[in-house]
Amino acid sequence: MFLGMEHSFSQNLAPGSPVLEEFGRRKQLLSDDIDSLKQAGLRPDLSVTSLFSTPEKSSKKSYEISLLPVQFNMGYNSKRPYGYGGYGMPNGRGFEQYISTGVYGRLGFLHVQLQPEYVFAQNKSYQGFGSDHSDKVLRDRFHYWNRNDRPELLGNGNSSRAWWGQSSITAKFGGFETGVSTRTIWWGPGQWNALTFSGNAESFPHLTLNSHRPLKTFLGHFEGQLIVGRLESSGMNASQNETLNEKYFLPLDEDWRYLNAITINYQPKWVPGLYLGFIRTFQQYSAKRGTQFRDYLPIFDAFQKIEYFEDGNSVAFDSEARDQQATLFLKFLNKKAKFEIYAEYGRRDHALNWRDAILNPEHSRAYLMGFQKLFSLNKENSYLQIRSEILHQQESVNRYIRYEALGGRTSWATHYQVRGFTNRGKALGSGIGTGSNSQTFEVAVVEGFNKLGIMVERIANHQDFYYRAFGQDEEMLPWVDLTIGVLANKQWKNFLLGSQFQLVNGTNYQWQSDPASTASFPKGKDLMSFHGTINLVYLLGVNK
Repeated sequence: MFLGMEHSFSQNLAPGSPVLEEFGRRKQLLSDDIDSLKQAGLRPDLSVTSLFSTPEKSSKKSYEISLLPVQFNMGYNSKRPYGYGGYGMPNGRGFEQYISTGVYGRLGFLHVQLQPEYVFAQNKSYQGFGSDHSDKVLRDRFHYWNRNDRPELLGNGNSSRAWWGQSSITAKFGGFETGVSTRTIWWGPGQWNALTFSGNAESFPHLTLNSHRPLKTFLGHFEGQLIVGRLESSGMNASQNETLNEKYFLPLDEDWRYLNAITINYQPKWVPGLYLGFIRTFQQYSAKRGTQFRDYLPIFDAFQKIEYFEDGNSVAFDSEARDQQATLFLKFLNKKAKFEIYAEYGRRDHALNWRDAILNPEHSRAYLMGFQKLFSLNKENSYLQIRSEILHQQESVNRYIRYEALGGRTSWATHYQVRGFTNRGKALGSGIGTGSNSQTFEVAVVEGFNKLGIMVERIANHQDFYYRAFGQDEEMLPWVDLTIGVLANKQWKNFLLGSQFQLVNGTNYQWQSDPASTASFPKGKDLMSFHGTINLVYLLGVNK
């Protein structure tokens, strides 16, 4: 520690931090020391001290300074990309690493956190979407690539990037905080995924006005955040095949995207353990944005599309090229039973009016739900942990009636004008893939931070594309990844190790048909690969 440095208890890791996020969530169910509301929907940075030691009384001095934990994450994919999360690590083929540390300081109400990140990735080429399909299928594939910024490769070979990462300069007054930040944002109750913001993409610069603790009222507790941010494109072509790109790919707009988002979370006074939340986001290219109040804070616009009609049928909203999505979520914790359950439902595309929203709630929707349960074992502080999550992004069948003839058919987090809810080529929400669904199940024995378990996961890849391109083809099977993995976390005083090693069987990988496939006995080509991650954290200034 620095000479004369005040002991600080503000050491933080970003929301979605590998292994620590899960540990903090588990500790919610076992201790009253961590306020449950803080991880119900609006996740602040993880307080390292509250997780690993008993905080001392706050210093009466007007300043403090401390070193932040050192975080070193490594990932490896043997034959193809797999995985999600990682604060912007490509999760591509080959080796990649993430390094972060920094310093935190406070002077009165002013808080400064300098925590840059460094990411290196090999970005090896791999067997991607093939060119041996019909023209119709190729056009269907690029239909989604042209409405999203999710390229097959996020770099041409070895790449590295240093970034401000989890840095911020904010001022705190009472229960509120405001300032400029590049910290990761995670909104919603999901354990592995989120419909809006998660730890999948690289963080982005934003102005923030938020609560930094639950605000008590006669109705219960509230917290929330309002941000204005800047999103960038990947600058990459969609396919690894440049011939296909030249024929089918619409080049990305070089302009940056203006983002406005808000979340409000509520804990009813009369129902302990219940948390309710709302999220709304808007994005558009900066050149399209006007100068009126609603152009800077569109989150306060009306929800009904009919409010933007002109001359009876044209929609001014579409001419402004805005992309909106909104979600509702809930989470319920029962600490006595050591159990939590949660769900989130989201919708893109404005409903015409409230009648349309009520009668057709499945239009342009996505949802996730999950749970966690701890069972006490004979050994003290040892538990059997079972947790699971389902994510569904595939469009509902109403697409066949609503806009099949118009050729719209776009997936969750995509847009025909703004090219997807992404930053630098990675989804801001779920990272499993456009129009994909997943089911994740994990069982483990845990004792404090230590953990040993197994996880199985199923990802049905790009289902919207599959049914658009092959829905009537009896010989073509969907591409489904089936994985099984071993999880092991271990703590040695201030040193934390988290690891995950998975075998991934890509059945019918990239929709390749086996030459022996027939309509009666369809058969695709499979690809077995390895995915592994190791997460290392060293806690500075935490007494163990």
